[in-house]
Amino acid sequence: MSQTNALPPQDLGKFQTLVDIMARLRHPLAGCPWDLRQTHHSLRPNFLEECYEVLEALDEEDPQKLCQELGDLLMQIVFHMQIAAEAGEFTAEDVLQAINSKLIHRHPHIFGQAQAKDADQVVHRWQALKQEERGDGVSLLDGIPRSLPALASSQTLQHRAAQVGFDWEMAEDIIDKVAEEVREVKEAPTRERQGREFGDLLFALANLGRRLGIDLEGALRQANERFRRRFAYMEELCRQRGLALESLPLPEQDKLWEEAKQNIAD
Repeated sequence: MSQTNALPPQDLGKFQTLVDIMARLRHPLAGCPWDLRQTHHSLRPNFLEECYEVLEALDEEDPQKLCQELGDLLMQIVFHMQIAAEAGEFTAEDVLQAINSKLIHRHPHIFGQAQAKDADQVVHRWQALKQEERGDGVSLLDGIPRSLPALASSQTLQHRAAQVGFDWEMAEDIIDKVAEEVREVKEAPTRERQGREFGDLLFALANLGRRLGIDLEGALRQANERFRRRFAYMEELCRQRGLALESLPLPEQDKLWEEAKQNIAD
């Protein structure tokens, strides 16, 4: 079957142009074979990858990269909206109406008569409105995706609980709890029990990070990146000096690590 290629759209600065491009890519007779094959499920890995690439651009504080990655993420959102529209599930207009309605409802101090003296009061009202939307009998913890990375899930669970006062009085109390959990990991009699206690330790550390205002995923990503760059520096030092890293005793490797820490900035 012959196919006539469409001319590319000209107005590339409009959201509707992206919607139209995706509809064209998904056209049952003249669309792209790869795009036509995709489903909500098959796009999950792509969506997650684009989310992490946005986070990486934020970590690097690179506006140009952030602009590009946000575009890639937006494309994934429009892709899902197009698939849903074809299946009669919902439309792009439904998505926009839902989020616009939610934003208006949760900002009565902007779009209504309520007052908000500071950001803390805004957050408190936001949580109250969310609970109102959930209805009676629904847990405060419902709606937190179980597919969240474990650290992010811990932070979100504990933040929700803290909204109703279920929280430590002082950060120092959490530090004491962390020390207690470390001791329990050391004293665990079995590997199974040790794994459980280690989970409790991570949960306590997540609580401490939340209380200190630290983004857990971001902090760990940055720590991972520091380790990556410093270890690569150690490898480069070994190449320059004719050494085999794997053959060096641990004290010599530690010396290289300290040298890497001095020369690789945080």
